Amino acid sequence: MISQARKEKLIKICQELIRCPSVSGQEEKVAEAIKKNFQELGYDECYIDSYGNVIGHIKGNGNGKGKAILFDGHIDTVPVTDELKWTFAPFSGEISEGRIYGRGASDMKGQVSAMMAAAAYFAEDTGKDFNGDIYIAGVVHEEIFEGVAARKISDAISPDYVVIGESSELNLKIGQRGRAEIIIEVFGKPAHSANPEKGINSVYKMAKIIDKIQGLKPTVHKELGEGILVLTDIKSSPYPGASVVPEYCKATFDRRLLVGETKESVLAPIQKLLDEMMKEDSELNAKVSYAVGAEVCYTGETITGERFFPGWLFDEDDEFIQAAYKGLKEAGIDSKITHYSFCTNGSHYAGEKGIKTIGFGPSQENLAHTIDEYIEIDQLEKGARGYYGILKSVFGK
Repeated sequence: MISQARKEKLIKICQELIRCPSVSGQEEKVAEAIKKNFQELGYDECYIDSYGNVIGHIKGNGNGKGKAILFDGHIDTVPVTDELKWTFAPFSGEISEGRIYGRGASDMKGQVSAMMAAAAYFAEDTGKDFNGDIYIAGVVHEEIFEGVAARKISDAISPDYVVIGESSELNLKIGQRGRAEIIIEVFGKPAHSANPEKGINSVYKMAKIIDKIQGLKPTVHKELGEGILVLTDIKSSPYPGASVVPEYCKATFDRRLLVGETKESVLAPIQKLLDEMMKEDSELNAKVSYAVGAEVCYTGETITGERFFPGWLFDEDDEFIQAAYKGLKEAGIDSKITHYSFCTNGSHYAGEKGIKTIGFGPSQENLAHTIDEYIEIDQLEKGARGYYGILKSVFGK
């Protein structure tokens, strides 16, 4: 399955991708590197779409129409703030003591490399004698806009199954909490700070709202846990407030979403709280909404949308989950069935589109975004074996 020569090729691909810096919105170099490797690995076609996502396609030669399976891995990374703090240069792909170091090694250029290689090796070993289609997608802008760029991919290829490659420590993930960014705005009245009684201080009003929100009871799911609501940012205007009572205040909250929660149901208790407070305080003018994002892709396209990324969860007995689990076991990987603690592109595929989706990836979840980020070569190889095993089981080989 994974010979020494194949392992060395896999390591080389991973190093090459790490050496291409790819902060969100600047993924063009790594996209071109992935496209080049698709071609070298013998993919039937590969292309870069208008958002900058790079997609490789392997066509089965079997008779009849089979299933289409998509392996999803984002190719953008968070920035490196201080290269001098790194033991190894963050874009070197340095190997030391069985680890490949660099920004994105674990999140998630290692996984993308393993997906690309595994699919090519499976196609080569079977002579493409299977019914169906295999797609590998290197997705842009995931770090700051989960699932939005992925919409273009699912619209283009309509997969039956999706494998999210985010780090899972080789466990099989069948769900996740989603994420929303909720904005509360308070509109006050400016006044000179020497005469504060003539104004309405929006920050004072916001402080009371924040205190009340702390008392809201979170929603709970027996598998995914609590629908956490936490303050992440607060700003007032004018800023700096030179002798002026602030007339505007905006607070941002991070809300972890559970299965079945809608845009309306999530905002409802907050809106109710604000309505009650405004009824009691005639000077309070507040509104709640979702943050709206607009991100410019390296291709020049702009992706926009509300920052609401649904949660999802599939039944452990689902046929796709059981096929993937069987494939992992046969590949020698002792996976546990569990769920992600963070948000992924699965929010789109499973949460928005209802496509059967799993998560499986090498490396540890807590290595993402860290100084001296790395992926263990042993994990990288096992990840490729796992993806190969999933393909083998899904296509009955």
